[in-house]
Amino acid sequence: MTPQILLNGLRHGFFKINMIKVLIIDECHHARRKHPYASIMTEFYHRQLEAGVSDLPRIFGMTASPINTKGANSADGYWQKIHELETIMNSKVYTCVSESVLAQFVPFSTPKFKFYQDMEIPYVLYARMVQELNVLKVKHECSLDNLDLEASAAESTRRKISKMHSALIHCLDELGVWLALKAAEYLSCYESEFLMWGKLDVFGEKIVRSYTVDAFHAIRTCIPSDPDWTIVNDVKASVDAGFLTTKVLCLIESLSEYRVLKDIRCIIFVERIITAVVLQSLFSELLPKYGNWKTKYIAGNNSGLQNQTRKKQNEIVEEFRKGIVNVIVATSILEEGLDVQACNLIIRFDPSPTVCSFIQSRGRARMQNSDYLLMVKTGDFSTHSQLKNYLTSGDVMRKESLCHASDPCSPLSNDLCDEEFYHVASTGAFMTPSSSVGLIYFYCSRLPTDRYFKPTLRCIIDKQKGICTLHLPKSSPIQTVCVKGNFKSLKQKACFEACKQLHQFGALTDNLVPDIVVEENDAEEIGKESYNDDQPIFFPPELVNQDSQESMTKYYCYLMELKQNFGYEIPVHNIILLVRSQLEMEAKSIELEVDRGTLTVNLKYIGLIRLSSDQVILCRRFQIALFRVLMDHKAEKLTELLSDLTSGNNSEIDYLLLPSNYMGQPVIDWLSISSILFSYEKVWKNHVNCNAGMIQTKSGLVCTCMIKNSLVSTPHNGHTYIIDGLLNNINANSLLTLSDGGVMTYKEYYEQQHGIHLCFSRVSFLAGRHIFPVQNHIQRCKKQKEKESSNAFVELPPELCDVIMSPISISTFYSFTFLPSIMHRLESLLLATSLKKMLLDHCVHNVAIPTMKVLEAITTKKCLESFHLESLETLGDSFLKYAVCQQLFKKHQNHHEGLLSIRKDKMISNTTLCMLGCDKKLPGFIRDEPFDPKGWMVPGYNCGRYTLDEKTLNTRKIYVSGRRKLKSKKVADVVEALIGAYLSMGGEAAALLFLNWIGITIDFRNIPYERHFEVQAEKFVNVQHLESLLNYSFQDPSFLVEALTHGSYMLAEIPGCYQRLEFLGDSVLDYLITRHLYNNYPGISPGLLTDLRSASVNNNCYALSAVKAGLHKHILQSSQKLYKHIKETVESFQELSLDCTFGWESEKSFPKVLGDVMESLAGAIFVDSGYNKETVFRSIRPLLEPLITLETMTVHPVQELNELCQKKHYEQRKPIVSHDNGVSSVTIEVEANGEVLKHTSTASDRKMAKKLASKEILKSLKGANFC
Repeated sequence: MTPQILLNGLRHGFFKINMIKVLIIDECHHARRKHPYASIMTEFYHRQLEAGVSDLPRIFGMTASPINTKGANSADGYWQKIHELETIMNSKVYTCVSESVLAQFVPFSTPKFKFYQDMEIPYVLYARMVQELNVLKVKHECSLDNLDLEASAAESTRRKISKMHSALIHCLDELGVWLALKAAEYLSCYESEFLMWGKLDVFGEKIVRSYTVDAFHAIRTCIPSDPDWTIVNDVKASVDAGFLTTKVLCLIESLSEYRVLKDIRCIIFVERIITAVVLQSLFSELLPKYGNWKTKYIAGNNSGLQNQTRKKQNEIVEEFRKGIVNVIVATSILEEGLDVQACNLIIRFDPSPTVCSFIQSRGRARMQNSDYLLMVKTGDFSTHSQLKNYLTSGDVMRKESLCHASDPCSPLSNDLCDEEFYHVASTGAFMTPSSSVGLIYFYCSRLPTDRYFKPTLRCIIDKQKGICTLHLPKSSPIQTVCVKGNFKSLKQKACFEACKQLHQFGALTDNLVPDIVVEENDAEEIGKESYNDDQPIFFPPELVNQDSQESMTKYYCYLMELKQNFGYEIPVHNIILLVRSQLEMEAKSIELEVDRGTLTVNLKYIGLIRLSSDQVILCRRFQIALFRVLMDHKAEKLTELLSDLTSGNNSEIDYLLLPSNYMGQPVIDWLSISSILFSYEKVWKNHVNCNAGMIQTKSGLVCTCMIKNSLVSTPHNGHTYIIDGLLNNINANSLLTLSDGGVMTYKEYYEQQHGIHLCFSRVSFLAGRHIFPVQNHIQRCKKQKEKESSNAFVELPPELCDVIMSPISISTFYSFTFLPSIMHRLESLLLATSLKKMLLDHCVHNVAIPTMKVLEAITTKKCLESFHLESLETLGDSFLKYAVCQQLFKKHQNHHEGLLSIRKDKMISNTTLCMLGCDKKLPGFIRDEPFDPKGWMVPGYNCGRYTLDEKTLNTRKIYVSGRRKLKSKKVADVVEALIGAYLSMGGEAAALLFLNWIGITIDFRNIPYERHFEVQAEKFVNVQHLESLLNYSFQDPSFLVEALTHGSYMLAEIPGCYQRLEFLGDSVLDYLITRHLYNNYPGISPGLLTDLRSASVNNNCYALSAVKAGLHKHILQSSQKLYKHIKETVESFQELSLDCTFGWESEKSFPKVLGDVMESLAGAIFVDSGYNKETVFRSIRPLLEPLITLETMTVHPVQELNELCQKKHYEQRKPIVSHDNGVSSVTIEVEANGEVLKHTSTASDRKMAKKLASKEILKSLKGANFC
């Protein structure tokens, strides 16, 4: 753990210092002044120590030197500094008697002085270079005045240019012209992975780079242009010419002395990062001559000149250990922090600044017989003397520590321990004036921001009066803090007071953390909530078996009236549904999509009926046989299947579907049901006196009247057919026309194809028909059949047929093909009814919502039905956002927009909605798969295919028929769709009742809106003109000022900006427009409604309307960047026609502020009018006209391209996105029909560039007729 993390944890009260048993402090010599080590000890350890707390941690510090300065002039001076460290650490120094004792365990390097003559580069060359660099510096600094930069960005750029200039001058002075050239080359390398420009403006970044590029070209003119010349050809000549300095030559010569070492490991310590970078460049060219030595550099990141990651540094150290790298040029970062063990040579290119640095760098050479070279300029007696003192300092510090080993630690001085502090008792959070400065800046940085304004603190100090005034951003609950005091601590005192007030307002939590940080963390935790996508499938209890001990089973009878809305030679018959429980649902009509038209099913309750056990078994045998034949088209296993049925009902799903006759009133067609009992023996006995005559079948004689309406099988080919009569004109001797045009008799055909000899040549054939297919009639048909296939009908020799069921009509078979779809829809309606009852159990009010609307809300698009939840989800989503935003706006009147947005997102996120939906067991009701008739559960037939598990929901029974994978977003979508269903049919009151039931409590009561916004509106905005424009008179005109004030307008007289009103107005406009579209286009497809909403409710549309109305002229802002962007937008808008800027067609990116202002004005009217949304719509709608309609709507190009590629199966490759100088570039590539279409577009932001590129690709696809 880093010391800063520990300090932050203690200050915020996340843990207490007495929770730590042993505190190990590495490099403890840093525990001075305001270092985190010192703050931990003074703010927490010593305060607790003085308070008499006994369970404080034991302190164990480690350091190579307890002194982190240049040393001292005497032994007493050394002891004084050691004593200061012992006092703050409340610990005693422990060390060895002498260096020789340590040397027995750890090798020590041998210090050696390396003197070099200081010979400056030629004066003429040096003076010329310095002058040119100075001219370039002034030139580029002056160019900033011609750019439209904000003051802060210009100042930051000047500082950066100065830093680059200073680095180049240093290289000229210390290293020579050639290494100065390498420095300029490195600094000008814009693409370098090391270059970190900092937070500069795009144009400022270009200026800095331009300076370094020009400097590179200027310095290069001094280097020989001969392509064969290199710096390593003649090093001494390069020194004479000024390309290298004598200091660099000394370093080269020092290294060359060790070329005999086979396994060299050398670290060269330098002071500056730029020195490390350019020396590595030099040695990469020079050292390979000394035995393929490889050089790399390691440096920190604090200067902003490079960005070398800790991972990269560790990789270099590891290569050094393995011998892959021989020389490392390093800054002080390698003195501590990174563990480098195998090293036999240390060179101090620049002298150590402190005793500690000297001892630590020397300690890096841990191999036997290692050397520690100290480069010193000849005649620099001061440095030489300082280094000699460093060499003896270790013994002095060791001696002084041992002499005072028995002295107790002194108490901490009052000036360190008595600093004023603020303590939160509930958490233990702790703050001092010094720590409050960072905290207040951190708080401001987390306030809402945009691309035109970064919220920050403004501090104004009146030295004469000794007054400090802090101005906080407008989104802060406090705007101004003013304090008096000592000039040196004025700012700390003001920040300290501001933080205390922020805590009292709740803007800082009891842990003294900005409230938005806690909210963001909570939101992240909610997003991590685990969701089990294995969800149940519910089955309605009304269709489940209920054990009964009675001899006669009671059933509720429902008549299914089937009405054909199409012409077909085979009519449908009515069906009787028998269920064990009464069906409580108001939806009594079902319409199916049939290939020839539609089929209407009306469900009517016709009374109770009691059936004996034999009758129940008969009915079950009949419906199982019929459905299995319809689904399997085979009758091979039918006898075995029916034989399993006994008098006891072993099926969990228990309802009966029976054919009906109409004899004045609907009755069960027992004759057709008894067809399952067909027996050749019984038929012979019962039809002895029948006039119809007998006919020979494969298994015996059958009366002609029985075979005319029967189900038969033909064992020779394993097929099953429905017989609809006799073909009196066709027998075995009749001619058959084959598919190839050939002609032969039926008798010949059966002999050739099947090896069967027909014995009854004169017997009429049977008119057979293949079994009707059972289809999904829930799904909307895409095309209608004009004519039924002739292959459906066949001519069958009676002698090859076995009768399975008789008598049963072809109409009964045809009617039963629709029943799986009918029952699937009925099951869905019953589930929707059960869901509706769950809500009614919760509500005291009777909310009348049609069951079909609930069914629509729980049906996803994946079901491929004529309705699905998308429209209701769109409506519900907008209302949920509107309701939650209004609730938060009223309830949290001191919260800024950032906090409100996070809380809103938490309340309406998919994760939250899914969690709430799961709590109410909604996943089991959701229909997410297209109906598969083959998988339909035939009532009375189980065979181990399914089991029903009973569950209880709100005291009501429900059954689980299986499980499936269901994505969490589907659950969230259904919650929103149900909100939309209750809203569309029952109004806002019904929607709020549903929200309350699901777990989102919304109270629309008129909570007073307490505003502290006392401002004279006419002083800042043209109230009369704006009220005329909006067609609304404000009761409180200050709402207009708030709605038009951008965060950058830091005028003390205006206490707030538009962000809160924009937060509210955004949701109000979204809901109003969505509701308008939903009500105006009731018949459109759900997808079209979503597209209409997306095209209507977006920032570009609002921004465009704001420009048309001239609202941009009234915005109160002080951002130069925003002013410029608005000006450019208005100018480009005036040049374009309305058609080019409508909806998605706009090719310009509007400033978001323009759209925000439209939303904030809507919010202002909403609050001022007493939360009357109709007033808002009447006022804002004229500004938005013309609203997008179906005729004017265009699909977003990105969406249109995606949908086209999916439909046509074109390959759409991942877009290539790049950013350069503030311009986004997006390349889109599509492969269609073997041709690759590619286009690159640029814009101010990525989204606009992607839209423009998609638009061009669409044009190309349409031009090539690929659409």
